[in-house]
Amino acid sequence: MIEKITCQKRAILELLQSVKTHPTAQEVYGSIKEKLPQISKGTVYRNLKFLAKKGEILEIFSKVSHYDGDISLHAHFVCQKCDKIFDIFNVCRDCKILKRKKIKFGKIQGYNLIFYGLCQGCQKSSKN
Repeated sequence: MIEKITCQKRAILELLQSVKTHPTAQEVYGSIKEKLPQISKGTVYRNLKFLAKKGEILEIFSKVSHYDGDISLHAHFVCQKCDKIFDIFNVCRDCKILKRKKIKFGKIQGYNLIFYGLCQGCQKSSKN
């Protein structure tokens, strides 16, 4: 069964692909509501889950789920204090496992790597 791309799904996908941040579902809803005033919160949440399940966006788990429209291979850093999420590109390029692409369980086609810690801003505020 082919799933039809509705104007709501398209608007959510375009929003996520146009930002470098990693908005929460509530933030996505607030932005989409400006363009599509009739959209419900349930529709936004349902479509985010659908797009993530289909691999068209990434769902990043922290205190609350955040979403990323950039599905290229990259890792994320989640600050455990302020909950900001940062993209990390090329950190895995030298990983021997990923270069080999084969492990005893099968062939690696992608990865989802999340680092947790304190961002520079939170480290500075913790020292003061």
